[in-house]
Amino acid sequence: MSEDAPEIVLALEIDDPALADRLAALLGNIAGLRLAAPGETTAATIIARDARSMPDDIALTQRELDVLALMAEGASNKMIARQLGISVHTVKFHVGSLLDKLDATGRTDAVAHAARRGVIEL
Repeated sequence: MSEDAPEIVLALEIDDPALADRLAALLGNIAGLRLAAPGETTAATIIARDARSMPDDIALTQRELDVLALMAEGASNKMIARQLGISVHTVKFHVGSLLDKLDATGRTDAVAHAARRGVIEL
């Protein structure tokens, strides 16, 4: 990696400590990649939640969870698309799917429902 190429800062949000340690060890050996300190702004986040914590009647995909997390942070569709490397159209599709699955009337309502049901933490 060249001297002036920016390093990629990556965060890990993983419920299983053994998996988190294993991934941190593997990722720590990649040139140009650095794991983020707590609270540090990152280029990307790897999230692995314990599937047992998801309510049985709400089946969200990992991508829907990614979109939901960014919605909870107040990100626009355009910001979500940039952050996840997908099109705005695809974000709109995921938002629509979230509204249906969470029986919500809008983005704020979806985040509120998800928080109440324990799908996300605010």
